[in-house]
Amino acid sequence: MPSIDPEKAVSAPTEPTGSPEAAVSQPENTLDRVETRASILYDSIPLWRKCIIVFACSWSTLAACFSSTSLLWASKEISEDLNTTSQVVTFSTAGLILAMGMSALVWSPIASIVGRRVAYIACTTILLAFTIGAAIAPTIEVFVAMRVLSGLQGCFYHVAGQTIIAEYFPPMQRGRANSFFLVGTVAGPPLGPLIAGIMVQYTCWRNLLWLQVSMIGLSLVLAFFFVPASRLDKPGLALNIRGWHAVAQFNPLPVFKQMQYPNISFTHLSCGFLSWTQYSLLATPRHVLSTRFGLTSTMTIGLFYIAPATGFLLGTVIGGWFSDKTVRKWIAMRGERLPQDRLNAGMFAFWVVIPFFMLLQGWGLQCSNCSTAVGGLALPIVTSFSTAAGLLAAFASLNTYCAEAIPKKRCEIIAGKYMVQYTFSAISSASAVPLIEAVGTGPAGTIGAILAVLAGLLTFTTAKQGRSMQEWAEERLGPRSSKELPV
Repeated sequence: MPSIDPEKAVSAPTEPTGSPEAAVSQPENTLDRVETRASILYDSIPLWRKCIIVFACSWSTLAACFSSTSLLWASKEISEDLNTTSQVVTFSTAGLILAMGMSALVWSPIASIVGRRVAYIACTTILLAFTIGAAIAPTIEVFVAMRVLSGLQGCFYHVAGQTIIAEYFPPMQRGRANSFFLVGTVAGPPLGPLIAGIMVQYTCWRNLLWLQVSMIGLSLVLAFFFVPASRLDKPGLALNIRGWHAVAQFNPLPVFKQMQYPNISFTHLSCGFLSWTQYSLLATPRHVLSTRFGLTSTMTIGLFYIAPATGFLLGTVIGGWFSDKTVRKWIAMRGERLPQDRLNAGMFAFWVVIPFFMLLQGWGLQCSNCSTAVGGLALPIVTSFSTAAGLLAAFASLNTYCAEAIPKKRCEIIAGKYMVQYTFSAISSASAVPLIEAVGTGPAGTIGAILAVLAGLLTFTTAKQGRSMQEWAEERLGPRSSKELPV
C-alpha cells in the first residue's frame, strides 16, 4: 500500500456526495470517508488504543496544569518557610503560567527535529527534574527559578495532544475527543487548590510538589508506552531535520505570522479573554471567602473548589458533544462542512451563561445584604459552578477550531493560541486579588463579564465570516499553501 501524507490527506477538499440529508443519515464512518478521504488513517488505529492515547495526553496536561494554581493556596505557608512575602510567591506562579505560554516556542521546534514522541518523553523528564528541584529548594531564589523553568515544559502537552487528536480522529469525532483531552487541562487548575487546601491543613507545602512529582512520573510511563510518533517522523532516534534547517525551526515568526489571519487572531483573543475570567475565578476564593465569610480553615475553603471543578468537567464534555452536533446541523443546512461551523455551538455560553453568573457572583458578594456567613455560601458555589461550565462549553469549540482552521499550520496556530491564552492567565492570576481589593468584587466581576461578551462577539464574527476573512488575508499577504479547506 502506498504511503499517505496525513496532512495532505486530512486537508484534501472533497465534493459533497449526494444531498445533505443523505450525508447526515449515513453511518458515521461513511460520513468521515466522504468528508476527508483520510479514513484509512483514522480506521487503522482501534478505538481502545485511541482512548488510551487520549488519556495519556490528558493526564500529562493535568500534571502540568496542577501546579498553575496549587501553590497559590499555600502562598502564606511558603512565604513563612522561605522568608519572603506572599506576593512574591504569587508572582512566581504568574511567571510559571507565562512560561507555560511560551513553552511551545521551545518544544515544538524540538519535536520537529527529533520527532514528537522523543520530544514528549524528553519534555516530561525535564519537567520531572525541575519539579523535584522546586520541592527541595532551600531559598526563595532557587524556588522561583525552578518553578519558572518547570513552566517552560507545560504548554507543549497541549499542542502535541491536540495535534495527535487531529491526526487520529475524524472531524465528526474531534469535538468529543478534544473535550475528553481537555478534561486534564481544565481539571488541573481547580484540583490544585482543592487538594492543596486539604494537604496544607495537615502537612507541609512541599508535599504538594512531591504529589506533582508522582503525577509527572506516571505521565512519563504513559508517554513511553502510549504516546505515538507523528506519521512524518523518522523511526527511532533518527533526526527529521539537520543543520541550518534544524536551527531555523526555532524561529518564532511562523507562530506570529498565523495571527495575520483575522479569524486566527480573533480566536486567540477570545481564548485570552476567557482565560482571564477562568483564572480570576480560581485565584480569588481564598481571599473572598476568608474576608467575606470569615472562613479560616484551608481545608474548608479548598473543598469550595469542588464546585468549579465539577463545572469545568461538565462544560468541557457537554461543549465537545454539542460542537459535534452543531457540525452535523450545518452539514444538513449547507451540504459541506467548514471548520468555523462548530463555533456556533458556544454562543449561548458566551452571551448568557458566563456574563450572567459572573455579574451575579460579583455584585451578590459586593452587596452586604445579599449574602451572609450562614446561608450566603450557596451564592458563590452555584455561580462558580455555572460560570465554570459556561467557560469550558465556550472553550470546547474554540480549541477544536484552532486545530482545523489551517491544517498545515495547526501546530503554529495552537502554539500561538496558548501563548496568548496563558499570557492573559498569568496577568489575571497575579492581579485578581489586588483588583478586588482596589475596586471590589462587583466591578471585578463586571470586567470578566465584559470580556466574555467581547470573546463572544469575536467568535460570532469568525463563525459567520471566517472563510471571507481568511481569503482576504491570503489576497493581501500573497498566495499561501494554507488555504482553508473543509477537513
